[in-house]
Amino acid sequence: MSRITIYDTTLRDGSQTEGISFTVSDKIKIAEKLDQLGVHYIEGGWPGSNPKDKEFFPLALKKKFKHSKIAAFGSTRRANVAAADDSNLQELIKSEAPTVTIFGKTWDLHVTDVIKTTLDENLKMISDSVSFLKKKKREVFYDAEHFFDGYKRNPSYALKTILAAQDAGADCIIFCDTNGGTLPEEVRQIIGQVKKKIKTPMGIHTHNDLDLSVANSLAAIEMGCTQVQGTFNGLGERCGNADLCTIVGILHTKLKIKSIPDNKVPLLHETAYFLSEISNIKLADNHPFVGHSAFAHKGGVHIDAMLKNPLAYEHVDPQAVGNHRRFVTSELAGKMPIVLKAQKLKVNLDKKSPEVKKLLEDLQLKEHQGYQFEAADASFELFVKRSLHQYKPFFKLEGFKVSTEKRFDERLFAEASVRLEVNGKEEFSAAQGDGPVDALDRALRQVLTKFYPSLGDMHLRDYKVRVLDTMGGTAARVRVLIESQDGSDSWTTMGVHENIIQASWEALIDSIEYKLLKDQK
Repeated sequence: MSRITIYDTTLRDGSQTEGISFTVSDKIKIAEKLDQLGVHYIEGGWPGSNPKDKEFFPLALKKKFKHSKIAAFGSTRRANVAAADDSNLQELIKSEAPTVTIFGKTWDLHVTDVIKTTLDENLKMISDSVSFLKKKKREVFYDAEHFFDGYKRNPSYALKTILAAQDAGADCIIFCDTNGGTLPEEVRQIIGQVKKKIKTPMGIHTHNDLDLSVANSLAAIEMGCTQVQGTFNGLGERCGNADLCTIVGILHTKLKIKSIPDNKVPLLHETAYFLSEISNIKLADNHPFVGHSAFAHKGGVHIDAMLKNPLAYEHVDPQAVGNHRRFVTSELAGKMPIVLKAQKLKVNLDKKSPEVKKLLEDLQLKEHQGYQFEAADASFELFVKRSLHQYKPFFKLEGFKVSTEKRFDERLFAEASVRLEVNGKEEFSAAQGDGPVDALDRALRQVLTKFYPSLGDMHLRDYKVRVLDTMGGTAARVRVLIESQDGSDSWTTMGVHENIIQASWEALIDSIEYKLLKDQK
C-alpha cells in the first residue's frame, strides 16, 4: 500500500471540543508542532465562519513549514446562489490557503429537511463549488458529510453526490461518518461497493460516538483509502474524532504502513502532551501508545516477567512512539520496583540487601498510613532518593501561614505567606490566590523562580482530595494528589495528613522539587 496521508483537523474539529477555546497564538503553536511531527495537512479552520479563523491564515502562511500544507475548510455554495457570488467560497479564496476542503450533503434527509432544497440543486451545489475552487488553482478535498448514513438510506443518491464532486475535479473524496454510528464491517462493505464506481483517491473522516473511530479509519484504509482525517488526542465534538496519535502508532508499529516520516514517529508522545497542555484537556493515563500508563506494570508477576523478556507484557517497544516503560511501585509489587528505581537513580542495590529490605518496610508503612505511590510516581522517586540519602533539597521550609477571608462585598479569597531558606539565604513571600493551595503555590513561586527560572514552565493541572477514613469525620486523614505539567511531561505527587493544608503542602513541595530534579537529569 502507498503512504497514508495524514490530514489533521485539530484546529477546526478539535476546537469544537467542549471546554476548548484556542487562541490564534495557540493555533499557530499547534500548527508548528504538527509540522515538526511531519503531518501532511493541517486544517486551520473555517475562514468564513469567525474572525479568529480568518486571522489565522495570513499568519500561518507566513511560516515556513517543512512538512505540512495548510488547508482551509468550508462548505459548498448556498442553494440558488452562484459559486462566484457565495461569500463562504470567496472567503476560502481570500485565505490564500493552497488546499481547500469543503463539505457537502450526502444524506438526502439533510438535503430536504436541513438545508431545505432539492436533491438536484444539492448536486449542482457540490459540482459548482468544486469546479469554482479548481478554476482558482486550489487543491480541493471534498468531505462527503454523513456519507455512511446517507448511503444506507439512499445508496444511489449518495453515490451521485460523490460522482458530482469527482466529475468537477476533486483531488480526493473523503467518506465521513459524521454521526459516528457506523460499524467497521459497514465501512468495509460500503467503501467496497463505492470504490468500484470512482477513480478519485479516497479518504476517511470518522467520529468516535461508538468508540470505533480508529477501527473504522483502519477498515477504510484496508479498503483503499489513502487519506485519513482526525485529531490528536481524539479531540472533537461530542465523543471526539479519530485519534491520529493511535492511528499513526498502529500504522507504523503494527501494519508497517508509512504515513509521517519514520524518524518522526518517536515524537508522538511529546506531541500528545503538547496538545494536552495547550488545550488544557488532560491526556488519559490509559491512552494507547502515549499515555502515562500505556507501558506501566504493577503486578509482581508481570514485573518479574518483563525483566526476563519485555515481550511478555508489551505489544510494542515504548521507545518506538517516544514513551517509556514504568514499573509501578506498590505493596503488590515486592522489592524489584525499588531495585529498578534505584538503578535509574544510579544507585545499585541488591534485591537481598538491607537497604532494599528497609525501603520495602518503609514503603509498606507509608501505604498503611494512606500513601499510594502507584498514583504518584514522582513522590515515590523522591521517597527513594531521600531514604537513600541521595537527595539534596533545593530549599528549606522555615514556615508557612494560610488564611481565608470572606469580606462584606461577598468576595472570598485566600492569602498565604512562606518563609524559605534558599542557597543559605532566608526569603519571605506572601501572595493571594483563589484558594489556599493556589495562594501557597503563588507565594512559593515568587521566591523560587528567582533562583530556578524553569519553574515558570510548570503549572498545576489537577488537584484531587480523597478522605481515607470516612468514620473519622472532619478529623479524617486525607490524601491529596496534585498533577503538574511542563512542556514535555506530566507527573503526580502526593501528600497525606489529617490537615488538608498540610497534605496539600506536601504534594505541592514534592511537585516543585521533582520538577527541579527532573531538570537536572
